Amino acid sequence: MENRKNNNFLDYVPVRDEAITSERGEDGSIILKVPHNGFFDRVAQKFFHTPKVSSINLDEEGSFVWPLIDGKNTVYDIAQLVKAHFGENAEPLYPRLIKFLRIVESYRFIKFIKR
Repeated sequence: MENRKNNNFLDYVPVRDEAITSERGEDGSIILKVPHNGFFDRVAQKFFHTPKVSSINLDEEGSFVWPLIDGKNTVYDIAQLVKAHFGENAEPLYPRLIKFLRIVESYRFIKFIKR
């Protein structure tokens, strides 16, 4: 990805990796389903019996944000929706949201495109 230091992070649009699927748990939270299809994943599955798909449970805020990552909403748009939904409980809004987005980006669940 291009150097984001010279750009406003709020103008970026997060886009989900299409291989990552999600479903709603019984409590309404989002559960991400992450497939392991690489060569080393298949070796580990055969010899160490690792799962073909991992399930990752998101917390309340992550479960609210994940569906908003649709390739259309900017980080700013998502922040405004989070603030409207959670109010004061979302504070500190931007550091928390950006931390969440950077974590899911580090796992390659999302990428950012410049609007």
